[in-house]
Amino acid sequence: MKKIALFIALALVIAACRQTSEKKTEIAVRDTTITVENSFTELFIDTTALSSYITAHSLDDSLSAKLRSFYNHRNYQYAWFFPDGVAEFVPTFQSLRNDYIHYSGDSTLYNPSLDEAIDSLSQLKKISPDNALVVDAELALTEQFFRYTDLAYSGDHKINTQELNWFIPRRKLNPEVFLDSLLKNKGRNVTAYEPVNRHYNLLKQKVLEYYTLTKNGEPDTVGTARKFREGDHDTLLVALKSRLHLLGDMPEPDSTPVFDTTLTNAVKHFQQRVGQKQTGVTGPAFFKELNVPVASRIRQILINMERIRWMPAAPPTDYILVNIPEFTLHAYEDGKLSFDMVVVVGSEANSTVIFSGTLNQIVFSPYWNVPASILKKEVLPGIKKNPNYLARHNMEWNGGSVRQKPGKSNSLGLVKFLFPNSYSIYFHDTPSKSLFKESQRAFSHGCIRLSEPKKLAEWLLRRDSTWTSEKITAAMHAGKEKYVRLRGKNEVPVFIGYFTSWVDQHGNLQFRKDVYGHDRKMEERLFGNTEMPLAQAVVR
Repeated sequence: MKKIALFIALALVIAACRQTSEKKTEIAVRDTTITVENSFTELFIDTTALSSYITAHSLDDSLSAKLRSFYNHRNYQYAWFFPDGVAEFVPTFQSLRNDYIHYSGDSTLYNPSLDEAIDSLSQLKKISPDNALVVDAELALTEQFFRYTDLAYSGDHKINTQELNWFIPRRKLNPEVFLDSLLKNKGRNVTAYEPVNRHYNLLKQKVLEYYTLTKNGEPDTVGTARKFREGDHDTLLVALKSRLHLLGDMPEPDSTPVFDTTLTNAVKHFQQRVGQKQTGVTGPAFFKELNVPVASRIRQILINMERIRWMPAAPPTDYILVNIPEFTLHAYEDGKLSFDMVVVVGSEANSTVIFSGTLNQIVFSPYWNVPASILKKEVLPGIKKNPNYLARHNMEWNGGSVRQKPGKSNSLGLVKFLFPNSYSIYFHDTPSKSLFKESQRAFSHGCIRLSEPKKLAEWLLRRDSTWTSEKITAAMHAGKEKYVRLRGKNEVPVFIGYFTSWVDQHGNLQFRKDVYGHDRKMEERLFGNTEMPLAQAVVR
């Protein structure tokens, strides 16, 4: 797994730089200042459960000490479960672990019973801390986490509980105290605990800039939702220009009540930053985003900084990143952005899962094996109404299931791209091209539809001279399914992320809508109404 710098890399680099050598793992003192009121999750595990687990699984002294220290630091607060379900970083860790198994060929970490338990628990909408399956899965995940880090980063690298606690939060965060500390100390107190993913520090600089805007209270908003365009004259334009200058979209201050070219460019700049069509014309949707309180934007940035802590550092190799709220695929070549592509992701009811994987197969002229849920809800009722339903939709029975034959009308289009995972998520073409013109593109059943599938195929096969553009086109239209296996260095890491705020390659701070409601859930976990001392806010 050394091809990819995983989310734990920071802890490893820090520890290596400090040249720590722990002959014996000491058990940390229990932090009793963590309570239900200020904890990251309200679930706490019984202390005897950990002792019983260690005994039952015959854990060695070093590993048992790590587990005891880990939970002492948390005052036995759960790490992997919330009252409303499995933590969102559990599938992230599972994907990283699976990647390690894939690249290393070491299957000692494979634990099918744990994965089955997590799949089962993922269906629950309410988690009981006393549920024996939950308790065992919690402790097994922590054990596997330590085993994984020991295997993936052996040798001179050492890991200690303090660094791991940066990745798995213990407390709610007081954003004002935290940001005051960053400003006062210029980030020095937290440098050792920050993740290596460069996007964290980029966001940190932006959140500090926004925080300075609120030192004298929340800035004034623009009291209108009217449509303005270039050439208009109105006194309200003065407030519009002031707001855009405050947020950095209008370089120079301007107090004239005229909608000129400079204001048009500023409006377009803001529209680009919030994912709207760059018309240069204002309206209700524009002002709704413009008037979002700066304090709310600060929280939004902090929520995304929290997510980045669980993301791996950007590898210096080829890789693909899909940001769900942005509805965009980013392809990187040797660590540098090669191109962007508009995509359609899962609807809120069929949300695309956040995880990572490895793209290793291209399927030209694919069959579409109709999922059981769609077969039951759509296909079977269609057959009942019209006996010719299958023929009309270019479908056929395949054993006890239904599949759609290759062709232009196939729901997967002319090509699909596989990165094996337990969620049955993949990239694919689509005959429904009109949806790519929409600004909000959450319409699919969960998989990711590509606006330029041939471009991705050409990019993935660019190092194979036998796959010319003409040959790729022919394979896409052959009407006969063909699998192409990518091997070795041609396999490409894929990251499916969920970021509603980030800094783009031009240094612009971006915001997007919380399409699946993940921000709302994390906001309560991360902030609540917690008040805490400065030092605790800094190191979390």
